[in-house]
Amino acid sequence: MTTHPNPITIRSFEPGDRAAVIRLWIETGLVVPWNDPDRDIDIKLTQQPELFLVGEENGRLVAAAMAGFDGHRGWINYLAVAPDRQGAGYGEAMVIEAEQRLKRLGCPKINLQVRASNTRVIGFYEHLGYKQDEVISLGKRLT
Repeated sequence: MTTHPNPITIRSFEPGDRAAVIRLWIETGLVVPWNDPDRDIDIKLTQQPELFLVGEENGRLVAAAMAGFDGHRGWINYLAVAPDRQGAGYGEAMVIEAEQRLKRLGCPKINLQVRASNTRVIGFYEHLGYKQDEVISLGKRLT
């Protein structure tokens, strides 16, 4: 568990966090019709569950992020901060914690994807030192 200069405590996800995390993802627009958040949580808990992070402020879950490392690249997914707490540094604290945990695993580079329409979040990541890679992201749905 890590406490940051702002009053947020970051720890790994616990089963009792599920409803609050899903509510947070819905409030922040991260849930789309083709992603079932319950299923995504179940899958994450089978792979590096210690990299599923939540942030609390005075006992209230206000942030969440999933990180992972496949042995080649790290990823950050589902980063969300409660709308009334955005701008308080909690997103940055979550990213820094994910970066530190991934670095301890030997991760040399982190990738993440942001919907092109989400320009505010692109600016957030650029502020943290992330740059657009000259790649094309391809995907294929298996479910």
